[in-house]
Amino acid sequence: MTVENAAIIVAAGRGQRMGGEIPKQYLMLGGEPILRRTVGAFLKSDHIQHIQVIIHPDDRSLYDEAVGDLDLPEPVAGGDSRQQSVFNGLRALSETSPEYVFIHDAARPFVSEKLIASLAKEVENSGAVIPALKVTDTIKYMTEDHINNTIDRNFLYRAQTPQVFDYENILKAHEASQDKDLTDDSAIAEQNGIKVAIVQGSEDNFKITTEEDLRKADMMTGTSYTDVRIGYGIDVHAFEDGDHVILGGIKIPHDQKLKGHSDADVVLHAITDAILGAMAMGDIGEHFPPSDGQWKGASSDVFLKHAASLVDEADGVIANIDLTIICEAPKIGPHRDLIRDRISEIIDLDIARVSVKATTTEKLGFTGKGEGIMAQAVATIRLPE
Repeated sequence: MTVENAAIIVAAGRGQRMGGEIPKQYLMLGGEPILRRTVGAFLKSDHIQHIQVIIHPDDRSLYDEAVGDLDLPEPVAGGDSRQQSVFNGLRALSETSPEYVFIHDAARPFVSEKLIASLAKEVENSGAVIPALKVTDTIKYMTEDHINNTIDRNFLYRAQTPQVFDYENILKAHEASQDKDLTDDSAIAEQNGIKVAIVQGSEDNFKITTEEDLRKADMMTGTSYTDVRIGYGIDVHAFEDGDHVILGGIKIPHDQKLKGHSDADVVLHAITDAILGAMAMGDIGEHFPPSDGQWKGASSDVFLKHAASLVDEADGVIANIDLTIICEAPKIGPHRDLIRDRISEIIDLDIARVSVKATTTEKLGFTGKGEGIMAQAVATIRLPE
Protein backbone atom coordinates (compact mmCIF):
# COMPACT_ATOMS: atom_id res chain seq x y z
CA MET A 1 0.00 0.00 0.00
CA THR A 2 1.45 3.35 -1.05
CA VAL A 3 0.50 6.56 0.75
CA GLU A 4 1.46 10.14 0.15
CA ASN A 5 2.46 11.09 3.73
CA ALA A 6 3.46 8.93 6.68
CA ALA A 7 4.50 10.02 10.15
CA ILE A 8 7.09 8.48 12.44
CA ILE A 9 6.56 9.31 16.11
CA VAL A 10 9.81 8.80 18.01
CA ALA A 11 8.89 7.59 21.52
CA ALA A 12 11.83 5.33 22.37
CA GLY A 13 13.70 7.74 24.64
CA ARG A 14 14.09 7.34 28.39
CA GLY A 15 13.58 11.04 29.32
CA GLN A 16 16.54 11.09 31.72
CA ARG A 17 16.55 14.89 32.11
CA MET A 18 12.98 14.74 33.40
CA GLY A 19 13.76 12.17 36.09
CA GLY A 20 11.21 9.77 37.53
CA GLU A 21 10.46 6.14 36.77
CA ILE A 22 8.13 6.68 33.79
CA PRO A 23 9.53 8.00 30.49
CA LYS A 24 8.17 11.49 29.85
CA GLN A 25 6.16 10.50 26.76
CA TYR A 26 3.90 8.41 29.00
CA LEU A 27 3.36 11.02 31.71
CA MET A 28 -0.15 12.40 32.07
CA LEU A 29 -0.91 15.79 30.56
CA GLY A 30 -4.38 17.27 30.88
CA GLY A 31 -5.87 13.88 31.70
CA GLU A 32 -4.15 11.80 29.01
CA PRO A 33 -0.63 10.55 28.25
CA ILE A 34 1.66 12.88 26.31
CA LEU A 35 2.14 10.23 23.61
CA ARG A 36 -1.62 9.99 23.07
CA ARG A 37 -1.87 13.74 22.58
CA THR A 38 0.96 13.69 20.07
CA VAL A 39 -0.40 10.74 18.11
CA GLY A 40 -3.86 12.31 18.22
CA ALA A 41 -2.61 15.43 16.45
CA PHE A 42 -1.50 13.32 13.47
CA LEU A 43 -4.57 11.08 13.50
CA LYS A 44 -6.73 14.19 13.14
CA SER A 45 -4.69 15.61 10.28
CA ASP A 46 -6.02 15.34 6.73
CA HIS A 47 -2.40 15.35 5.51
CA ILE A 48 -1.27 12.13 7.23
CA GLN A 49 -2.36 8.69 6.02
CA HIS A 50 -0.12 6.40 8.10
CA ILE A 51 1.44 6.68 11.57
CA GLN A 52 4.31 4.56 12.87
CA VAL A 53 5.29 4.82 16.53
CA ILE A 54 8.80 3.88 17.66
CA ILE A 55 9.05 2.69 21.28
CA HIS A 56 11.60 1.29 23.68
CA PRO A 57 11.29 -2.50 23.94
CA ASP A 58 10.71 -2.22 27.71
CA ASP A 59 7.76 0.17 27.29
CA ARG A 60 5.21 -2.06 25.57
CA SER A 61 2.78 -2.10 28.49
CA LEU A 62 3.01 1.70 28.82
CA TYR A 63 2.43 2.03 25.07
CA ASP A 64 -0.62 -0.25 25.16
CA GLU A 65 -2.10 1.69 28.06
CA ALA A 66 -1.49 5.03 26.34
CA VAL A 67 -2.62 4.34 22.77
CA GLY A 68 -3.48 0.65 22.54
CA ASP A 69 -7.09 1.38 21.65
CA LEU A 70 -6.18 3.60 18.68
CA ASP A 71 -6.05 2.38 15.09
CA LEU A 72 -2.27 2.15 14.72
CA PRO A 73 0.11 -0.43 13.23
CA GLU A 74 2.29 -2.53 15.51
CA PRO A 75 4.93 -0.30 17.15
CA VAL A 76 8.55 -0.64 16.09
CA ALA A 77 11.35 -1.16 18.60
CA GLY A 78 13.82 1.69 18.84
CA GLY A 79 17.60 1.44 18.89
CA ASP A 80 20.40 2.63 21.14
CA SER A 81 20.13 6.22 19.87
CA ARG A 82 17.47 8.47 18.43
CA GLN A 83 19.19 8.20 15.06
CA GLN A 84 18.95 4.40 15.16
CA SER A 85 15.34 4.52 16.31
CA VAL A 86 14.35 6.74 13.38
CA PHE A 87 16.23 4.46 10.99
CA ASN A 88 14.27 1.48 12.33
CA GLY A 89 11.07 3.41 11.74
CA LEU A 90 12.05 4.36 8.20
CA ARG A 91 12.78 0.75 7.32
CA ALA A 92 9.43 -0.29 8.81
CA LEU A 93 7.72 1.99 6.26
CA SER A 94 9.18 0.10 3.30
CA GLU A 95 5.93 -1.75 2.55
CA THR A 96 3.92 1.45 2.91
CA SER A 97 6.41 3.29 0.69
CA PRO A 98 5.20 6.83 1.38
CA GLU A 99 6.20 9.71 -0.86
CA TYR A 100 7.04 11.89 2.14
CA VAL A 101 7.72 11.10 5.80
CA PHE A 102 7.12 13.35 8.82
CA ILE A 103 9.55 12.57 11.68
CA HIS A 104 8.30 13.92 15.01
CA ASP A 105 9.28 13.82 18.68
CA ALA A 106 6.66 12.18 20.90
CA ALA A 107 7.39 14.82 23.55
CA ARG A 108 6.05 17.64 21.34
CA PRO A 109 2.30 17.20 21.95
CA PHE A 110 1.21 20.65 20.76
CA VAL A 111 2.01 20.28 17.06
CA SER A 112 -0.84 21.97 15.23
CA GLU A 113 -2.74 21.07 12.08
CA LYS A 114 -1.71 24.46 10.70
CA LEU A 115 1.98 23.55 11.06
CA ILE A 116 1.47 20.07 9.58
CA ALA A 117 -0.35 21.60 6.60
CA SER A 118 2.40 24.17 6.10
CA LEU A 119 5.07 21.47 6.08
CA ALA A 120 3.05 19.24 3.73
CA LYS A 121 2.77 22.08 1.24
CA GLU A 122 6.43 23.11 1.40
CA VAL A 123 7.90 19.60 1.12
CA GLU A 124 6.30 19.24 -2.30
CA ASN A 125 8.39 22.20 -3.42
CA SER A 126 11.68 21.55 -1.61
CA GLY A 127 11.76 17.81 -0.86
CA ALA A 128 12.99 18.50 2.68
CA VAL A 129 11.70 20.99 5.25
CA ILE A 130 11.70 21.60 8.98
CA PRO A 131 9.88 24.06 11.24
CA ALA A 132 12.21 26.47 12.97
CA LEU A 133 12.15 29.63 15.06
CA LYS A 134 14.52 32.52 14.59
CA VAL A 135 16.84 33.07 17.55
CA THR A 136 16.02 36.36 19.27
CA ASP A 137 18.51 36.30 22.15
CA THR A 138 22.12 37.39 21.79
CA ILE A 139 24.29 34.27 21.50
CA LYS A 140 27.71 34.04 23.15
CA TYR A 141 30.45 31.56 22.30
CA MET A 142 32.35 30.43 25.40
CA THR A 143 35.85 28.98 25.65
CA GLU A 144 36.93 27.76 29.05
CA ASP A 145 35.65 30.34 31.57
CA HIS A 146 35.04 33.44 29.46
CA ILE A 147 33.22 34.69 26.37
CA ASN A 148 35.27 34.20 23.24
CA ASN A 149 32.89 35.67 20.69
CA THR A 150 29.39 37.02 20.04
CA ILE A 151 27.68 35.14 17.23
CA ASP A 152 25.55 36.88 14.62
CA ARG A 153 22.04 35.72 15.49
CA ASN A 154 20.58 36.85 12.15
CA PHE A 155 21.45 33.47 10.69
CA LEU A 156 20.51 31.30 13.69
CA TYR A 157 17.34 29.22 14.06
CA ARG A 158 15.96 26.77 16.63
CA ALA A 159 14.98 23.54 14.89
CA GLN A 160 11.73 21.77 15.75
CA THR A 161 9.86 18.70 14.54
CA PRO A 162 8.11 17.31 12.57
CA GLN A 163 10.90 17.31 10.03
CA VAL A 164 9.64 16.26 6.61
CA PHE A 165 11.54 14.60 3.78
CA ASP A 166 11.21 12.73 0.57
CA TYR A 167 11.03 9.20 1.97
CA GLU A 168 13.53 7.53 -0.35
CA ASN A 169 16.07 10.33 0.05
CA ILE A 170 16.04 10.40 3.86
CA LEU A 171 16.14 6.59 4.04
CA LYS A 172 19.31 6.57 1.88
CA ALA A 173 20.77 9.38 3.99
CA HIS A 174 20.22 7.39 7.16
CA GLU A 175 21.73 4.29 5.60
CA ALA A 176 24.82 6.30 4.69
CA SER A 177 25.14 7.83 8.17
CA GLN A 178 25.11 4.78 10.42
CA ASP A 179 28.67 5.49 11.57
CA LYS A 180 27.74 9.01 12.71
CA ASP A 181 25.88 10.34 15.74
CA LEU A 182 23.83 13.34 14.61
CA THR A 183 21.29 15.23 16.68
CA ASP A 184 18.38 15.40 14.26
CA ASP A 185 17.26 14.20 10.86
CA SER A 186 17.89 17.48 9.09
CA ALA A 187 21.54 17.19 10.16
CA ILE A 188 21.65 13.75 8.53
CA ALA A 189 20.07 15.21 5.40
CA GLU A 190 22.61 18.05 5.31
CA GLN A 191 25.53 15.64 5.72
CA ASN A 192 24.29 13.81 2.64
CA GLY A 193 23.86 16.79 0.37
CA ILE A 194 20.12 17.31 0.82
CA LYS A 195 19.10 20.95 0.97
CA VAL A 196 16.59 21.57 3.75
CA ALA A 197 14.09 24.42 3.70
CA ILE A 198 12.53 26.14 6.72
CA VAL A 199 8.95 27.10 7.53
CA GLN A 200 7.91 29.18 10.51
CA GLY A 201 7.70 27.04 13.63
CA SER A 202 5.57 27.66 16.70
CA GLU A 203 6.48 28.53 20.28
CA ASP A 204 3.69 26.19 21.37
CA ASN A 205 5.41 23.29 19.60
CA PHE A 206 8.06 22.98 22.31
CA LYS A 207 9.62 19.73 23.47
CA ILE A 208 8.79 18.62 27.00
CA THR A 209 12.20 17.93 28.47
CA THR A 210 12.22 19.23 32.05
CA GLU A 211 9.74 19.47 34.92
CA GLU A 212 9.40 23.17 34.12
CA ASP A 213 8.35 22.23 30.57
CA LEU A 214 5.76 19.85 31.98
CA ARG A 215 4.33 22.55 34.24
CA LYS A 216 4.08 24.88 31.24
CA ALA A 217 2.33 22.16 29.24
CA ASP A 218 -0.09 21.52 32.09
CA MET A 219 -1.02 25.20 32.09
CA MET A 220 -1.62 25.09 28.34
CA THR A 221 -3.97 22.12 28.60
CA GLY A 222 -5.91 23.51 31.54
CA THR A 223 -9.28 25.15 31.05
CA SER A 224 -8.98 28.92 30.75
CA TYR A 225 -11.44 30.40 33.25
CA THR A 226 -11.33 33.88 31.80
CA ASP A 227 -15.03 34.76 32.16
CA VAL A 228 -14.95 36.32 35.64
CA ARG A 229 -18.32 37.10 37.25
CA ILE A 230 -19.09 39.02 40.45
CA GLY A 231 -22.39 38.50 42.25
CA TYR A 232 -23.85 40.40 45.20
CA GLY A 233 -26.39 39.05 47.68
CA ILE A 234 -28.16 40.59 50.64
CA ASP A 235 -30.63 39.10 53.09
CA VAL A 236 -32.43 40.28 56.21
CA HIS A 237 -34.40 38.39 58.85
CA ALA A 238 -36.15 39.77 61.90
CA PHE A 239 -35.89 38.32 65.37
CA GLU A 240 -38.67 36.48 67.16
CA ASP A 241 -38.89 34.49 70.39
CA GLY A 242 -36.38 31.65 70.55
CA ASP A 243 -33.14 30.44 72.06
CA HIS A 244 -30.70 30.31 69.13
CA VAL A 245 -29.92 31.58 65.64
CA ILE A 246 -28.49 29.68 62.70
CA LEU A 247 -25.79 31.56 60.84
CA GLY A 248 -23.72 29.94 58.11
CA GLY A 249 -25.10 26.56 59.07
CA ILE A 250 -23.90 26.96 62.67
CA LYS A 251 -26.29 26.93 65.62
CA ILE A 252 -25.42 29.86 67.90
CA PRO A 253 -27.09 30.30 71.33
CA HIS A 254 -29.06 33.55 71.62
CA ASP A 255 -32.08 34.88 73.46
CA GLN A 256 -34.01 35.14 70.18
CA LYS A 257 -34.19 33.34 66.86
CA LEU A 258 -34.55 34.54 63.29
CA LYS A 259 -37.98 34.47 61.70
CA GLY A 260 -38.33 32.92 58.26
CA HIS A 261 -40.00 30.31 56.06
CA SER A 262 -36.95 28.06 56.11
CA ASP A 263 -34.38 28.00 58.92
CA ALA A 264 -33.87 31.76 58.31
CA ASP A 265 -30.11 31.38 57.87
CA VAL A 266 -29.46 34.91 56.70
CA VAL A 267 -25.83 34.09 55.91
CA LEU A 268 -26.43 31.17 53.57
CA HIS A 269 -29.31 33.03 51.92
CA ALA A 270 -27.06 35.99 51.10
CA ILE A 271 -24.32 33.75 49.69
CA THR A 272 -26.86 31.79 47.63
CA ASP A 273 -28.16 35.02 46.09
CA ALA A 274 -24.61 36.21 45.41
CA ILE A 275 -23.79 33.03 43.48
CA LEU A 276 -27.08 33.12 41.58
CA GLY A 277 -26.41 36.76 40.77
CA ALA A 278 -22.96 35.99 39.38
CA MET A 279 -24.53 33.29 37.22
CA ALA A 280 -27.37 35.64 36.13
CA MET A 281 -29.88 33.01 37.25
CA GLY A 282 -32.34 34.97 39.32
CA ASP A 283 -32.61 34.87 43.09
CA ILE A 284 -33.29 32.41 45.85
CA GLY A 285 -37.03 33.12 45.80
CA GLU A 286 -37.28 31.99 42.15
CA HIS A 287 -35.56 28.69 42.84
CA PHE A 288 -37.17 28.05 46.24
CA PRO A 289 -40.48 29.95 46.44
CA PRO A 290 -41.70 30.66 50.01
CA SER A 291 -45.15 29.65 48.79
CA ASP A 292 -43.92 26.08 48.30
CA GLY A 293 -44.56 24.20 51.52
CA GLN A 294 -41.72 21.74 50.99
CA TRP A 295 -39.22 24.47 51.93
CA LYS A 296 -40.87 25.31 55.28
CA GLY A 297 -38.23 24.86 57.96
CA ALA A 298 -35.71 23.59 55.37
CA SER A 299 -32.01 23.71 56.11
CA SER A 300 -30.51 26.48 54.01
CA ASP A 301 -27.50 24.41 53.00
CA VAL A 302 -29.89 22.86 50.43
CA PHE A 303 -30.23 26.26 48.76
CA LEU A 304 -26.51 26.95 48.75
CA LYS A 305 -25.63 23.51 47.40
CA HIS A 306 -28.12 24.06 44.57
CA ALA A 307 -26.50 27.38 43.63
CA ALA A 308 -23.04 25.78 43.69
CA SER A 309 -24.29 22.93 41.48
CA LEU A 310 -25.33 25.45 38.83
CA VAL A 311 -21.75 26.68 38.71
CA ASP A 312 -20.53 23.08 38.34
CA GLU A 313 -22.97 22.43 35.50
CA ALA A 314 -21.52 25.43 33.67
CA ASP A 315 -17.99 23.97 34.15
CA GLY A 316 -17.18 26.97 36.33
CA VAL A 317 -15.52 27.41 39.69
CA ILE A 318 -16.33 29.49 42.73
CA ALA A 319 -13.18 31.52 43.34
CA ASN A 320 -14.07 33.44 46.49
CA ILE A 321 -16.84 34.25 48.97
CA ASP A 322 -16.72 37.49 50.97
CA LEU A 323 -19.39 37.77 53.66
CA THR A 324 -20.28 40.50 56.12
CA ILE A 325 -22.71 39.86 58.97
CA ILE A 326 -24.34 42.99 60.42
CA CYS A 327 -25.83 42.78 63.92
CA GLU A 328 -25.44 43.96 67.52
CA ALA A 329 -25.77 40.44 68.90
CA PRO A 330 -24.90 37.64 69.04
CA LYS A 331 -21.15 38.15 68.89
CA ILE A 332 -19.83 36.59 65.69
CA GLY A 333 -16.11 36.50 66.53
CA PRO A 334 -16.19 33.30 68.63
CA HIS A 335 -18.03 31.48 65.82
CA ARG A 336 -16.29 32.95 62.77
CA ASP A 337 -14.01 30.00 62.00
CA LEU A 338 -16.85 27.49 62.42
CA ILE A 339 -18.97 29.48 59.98
CA ARG A 340 -16.11 29.67 57.48
CA ASP A 341 -15.49 25.95 57.80
CA ARG A 342 -19.16 25.10 57.26
CA ILE A 343 -19.49 27.33 54.19
CA SER A 344 -16.30 25.79 52.82
CA GLU A 345 -17.74 22.33 53.35
CA ILE A 346 -21.12 23.04 51.76
CA ILE A 347 -19.75 24.40 48.49
CA ASP A 348 -16.49 22.41 48.48
CA LEU A 349 -14.33 25.53 48.48
CA ASP A 350 -10.94 25.92 50.12
CA ILE A 351 -11.47 27.73 53.43
CA ALA A 352 -8.74 30.17 52.42
CA ARG A 353 -11.23 31.45 49.82
CA VAL A 354 -14.01 32.06 52.35
CA SER A 355 -14.01 35.40 54.18
CA VAL A 356 -16.39 36.07 57.07
CA LYS A 357 -16.53 39.50 58.68
CA ALA A 358 -18.87 41.06 61.19
CA THR A 359 -19.80 44.61 62.07
CA THR A 360 -22.46 46.67 63.81
CA THR A 361 -24.35 49.79 62.73
CA GLU A 362 -23.47 51.71 65.90
CA LYS A 363 -27.01 51.30 67.30
CA LEU A 364 -28.53 52.77 64.12
CA GLY A 365 -31.34 51.20 62.09
CA PHE A 366 -33.15 47.94 62.72
CA THR A 367 -29.94 45.97 63.29
CA GLY A 368 -28.71 48.63 65.69
CA LYS A 369 -31.95 48.37 67.63
CA GLY A 370 -31.56 44.59 67.86
CA GLU A 371 -34.57 43.87 65.66
CA GLY A 372 -32.83 41.50 63.27
CA ILE A 373 -29.69 40.52 61.37
CA MET A 374 -28.48 41.48 57.90
CA ALA A 375 -25.90 39.63 55.78
CA GLN A 376 -24.21 40.86 52.65
CA ALA A 377 -22.18 38.56 50.40
CA VAL A 378 -20.03 38.88 47.31
CA ALA A 379 -19.25 35.81 45.22
CA THR A 380 -16.57 35.63 42.54
CA ILE A 381 -17.20 33.00 39.88
CA ARG A 382 -14.84 31.96 37.07
CA LEU A 383 -16.31 30.40 33.93
CA PRO A 384 -14.67 29.15 30.74
CA GLU A 385 -15.17 31.45 27.76
